[in-house]
Amino acid sequence: MISRAERTLFGEWWWTIDRALLFAVIALMVLGVVLSLAASPPVAERIGLDLFHFVNRQALFLPPAFLIMVGVSFLSPRQVRRLAWIVFGVGLALLALTLVHGTEIKGARRWVSFAGVVVQPSEFVKPAFMVLAAWLFAEGSERRDMPGHILSTLLLGSVVGLLVLQPDLGQTVLVTSVWGALFFLAGLPWIWVVGLGGVGAFGLLTAYQALPHVARRIDRFLDPEAGDNFQIDKATEAFASGGWFGKGPGEGTVKRIIPDGHTDFIFAVTGEEFGLLFCIVIVAIYAFIVLRGLHHARNTQDGFTRLAIAGLTLLFGLQSAINMAVNLHMMPAKGMTLPFVSYGGSSMFALALGMGMLLALTRKRPRADTLAAEIARHARRHAQAHAPSRPAGSAA
Repeated sequence: MISRAERTLFGEWWWTIDRALLFAVIALMVLGVVLSLAASPPVAERIGLDLFHFVNRQALFLPPAFLIMVGVSFLSPRQVRRLAWIVFGVGLALLALTLVHGTEIKGARRWVSFAGVVVQPSEFVKPAFMVLAAWLFAEGSERRDMPGHILSTLLLGSVVGLLVLQPDLGQTVLVTSVWGALFFLAGLPWIWVVGLGGVGAFGLLTAYQALPHVARRIDRFLDPEAGDNFQIDKATEAFASGGWFGKGPGEGTVKRIIPDGHTDFIFAVTGEEFGLLFCIVIVAIYAFIVLRGLHHARNTQDGFTRLAIAGLTLLFGLQSAINMAVNLHMMPAKGMTLPFVSYGGSSMFALALGMGMLLALTRKRPRADTLAAEIARHARRHAQAHAPSRPAGSAA
């Protein structure tokens, strides 16, 4: 047992961290390895790899991902913001590098390789960008001399521009949607909501007209007879054959012919082998994390912390919802992983970084620190409001 009176670094961390949120994330991490054991062997066998190749790699990813999450959760909000700047800067540079030296897979350049290690930079850019956008929105709302909304929009443009060039429409929609939600939470007027919605609709229409693979996916979703829907058809068949209680671990048959059963369609494999009831349990864990995060955001007074918690939570929740919706044929297919469950090193480490930031920002802070931040903020507002205006024609 750890005593509340213990003044060690770990003791203070343990009694200030949201342990329910921490254990929910750990549960997803463990489920990821278990479900990889069910979903990945057929894929590995089909492409000529060792039967447990993906399972072993997923298990190897888990300890460093856990250490990243716990290590980042020790940081203060200011340190989280500084880390976000570093990750965003490096990630944006690597994102640009993918356009020149990226590994091309299925017509897209989203990965860079270093000494045999393949990295998807966009995964790391996402959580860092949400923290920085939250800070810029908060500063723009509190300081008249800080064009936070404009700077945040420019930051979004740099990220979206590089994502579109890869191309990666799924990540573009995800990042833009969460950024729009933060803009609204930061006090965006309704006229801007309508305007941004119109811009988003125009962007999707342009993508449909200009990108053939996007048009094919949307056409196949609206009219299944318009093209090949093999993976979606098999995913829905897997859910149907699994029923409420599933066929049992290792007993699935449809999973053997789903090409991306260990990544994008692992939720369908789960439905076949463990049943819809187990899928509902997984959905409940994701819902708990999202609702817990939004609860913290609602009860946080500091503007930056509130928006950053909301942004990281919405990013996690929307990505989860998109993956499961695609598996259930509720939206067009997108290459979006199921957080902590789908196979992938970049996804696992980036999600651990994002959840570490979320855990750090939701830690219980001493009341004195909160009051000091409030006093400093009100003092800054008062100074700006009563600053003497410069007479016309005075010297600079």
